[in-house]
Amino acid sequence: MQAMAREFGFSQIGIAGIDLSSAEDGLMQWLAQGFHGEMHYMATHGTRRARPAELVPGTVSVITARMDYLPRKTPADWQAVEFARLERPSEAIVSVYARGRDYHKVLRNRLAKLAERIAEEVGPFGHRAFTDSAPVMEAELASRSGQGWRGKHTLVLDRDAGSMFFLGEIYVDMALPESAPVTPHCGSCSACIDICPTQAIVAPQRLDARRCISYLTIEHPGPIPVELRPLIGNRIYGCDDCQLVCPWNKFAKKSALPDFDARDGLTGRQLAELFAWTEDEFLRHTEGSPIRRIGHARWLRNIAVALGNAVRAGQPGSREALAARIDDPDAMVREHVAWALSSEASVG
Repeated sequence: MQAMAREFGFSQIGIAGIDLSSAEDGLMQWLAQGFHGEMHYMATHGTRRARPAELVPGTVSVITARMDYLPRKTPADWQAVEFARLERPSEAIVSVYARGRDYHKVLRNRLAKLAERIAEEVGPFGHRAFTDSAPVMEAELASRSGQGWRGKHTLVLDRDAGSMFFLGEIYVDMALPESAPVTPHCGSCSACIDICPTQAIVAPQRLDARRCISYLTIEHPGPIPVELRPLIGNRIYGCDDCQLVCPWNKFAKKSALPDFDARDGLTGRQLAELFAWTEDEFLRHTEGSPIRRIGHARWLRNIAVALGNAVRAGQPGSREALAARIDDPDAMVREHVAWALSSEASVG
C-alpha cells in the first residue's frame, strides 16, 4: 500500500483504529477552556470529532496519509532563510504551506485516486476522504497510525521528515491491520514553546488558539486584539516560528509535486505593494490558493497590522501606504489602519 501511496505523491500512509475515546476528555477540556476561540464549528461538532463512526457510519478503520509540502527549490538552510525574513519588517511573510496551491484541493483529489487504486486491488469498499475539512482528529489519527508523534507545539513530528507535511484521511468500512505508533522524541526541548511570539503554546501539547498568529490571521473573523498586534510583526498569513525552530525540521522533505512551489506574488513581496491590491487583484493573485478564503478585508486587516509594525521599525513608505486606505469602505480595515497610524502603534 505504501507503493500505491507514493504513486499519488504521498510520502507515507498508515492505518488507525476508530476508538479515540482516550483523546475525548482532552478535546472537551480544550473546548471548555475556550481555546478554540471563534472556531465555533469545533464546539458544534463536539464529540463527533473523536468518534469516526458517528461522522461516517460504517467506518471501522482509517487510512492516514502524509504529504510533504516544502517547495521543490527549498534551500538546505531554509529555516535560516525564513528567520531572516522576520528581520525585514517591510517584507510580507506568508506561511510556507500557503505559498502554493490550496492543499485541500491537492490532497482531496489524490486521496480519492488512492482510494480508487486500492479498490482495484481489494474490490469495492465504502470510503470517504478528508483533509482539514471536517470534524476529524487528524493529528491524533496520524500519531496513532505511526506517522509521527505529537510535538509540544501540537503538530505531528517525524524523525525523518520533521513536521512540514499535510495530513489526510480516508475513512473506510473494511477492517485493516493497525500501524504501530512511534515513540516521542522531543525530550526536554522546549524551543517551540519558548519562541512563540504570542506565547500561544500554554503547555506542552496545549495551544490557546486565541493567541496563535495563524488563528488570528486566518480563522479569526474580527478585529485582532490590540495587545497582540505588535507581536505579529510582518506575518500576514499564518506563522511558522514553532516549526522553524524545531530541530527535527532539518530533516523536512521537499514536495515531489509542483503544486506547492511558491507563487511569485506571495513570496518576498513588500507589504505596501500587497496593501495596494484591489479586491479584483486579490482574487486574481490568490486564485487556487488557500489564502483566498479569508477574503480581501481580512487580508487588508492583516497587512495593516504588519504595516503598523513596520512604521514602528522606521520603514520608509509604510505610513504613506497606510494613509492611502484611511477611508477604506470596510470598518474593520479602517480601525486597523487607524491603529497602525496611531501613537499607540508607533511606540509599541
